[in-house]
Amino acid sequence: MPTNVELILCTCPDKATAKKLAHLLVSKKLAACVNIIPGITSVYSWEEQIESVTEQLLLIKTSIGHYAAIETLLFKYHPYELPEIIAVPIERGLPEYLDWITTCLSTKQ
Repeated sequence: MPTNVELILCTCPDKATAKKLAHLLVSKKLAACVNIIPGITSVYSWEEQIESVTEQLLLIKTSIGHYAAIETLLFKYHPYELPEIIAVPIERGLPEYLDWITTCLSTKQ
């Protein structure tokens, strides 16, 4: 059963950037929870070169309706010229957890 909740992925160059972005998203009620996964290795092509860097991955739990605001915030505060911002719909999950996400994002708390 499809839900109105999605997971947004965003890589960051370091822990300080990852924490700053995570705190901004949660404090502005754009995300219910942001997990920071340290020490991932990203291998990618950039300006015709193969790059390999260590990054931090943000797992942003939010509602589909918050995507545009999250994209704007990440693009504004992210140090990368072209940050990774990818949204994946959450098709299923523990109903109570999905409800918690929706409750956290409510401005009527």
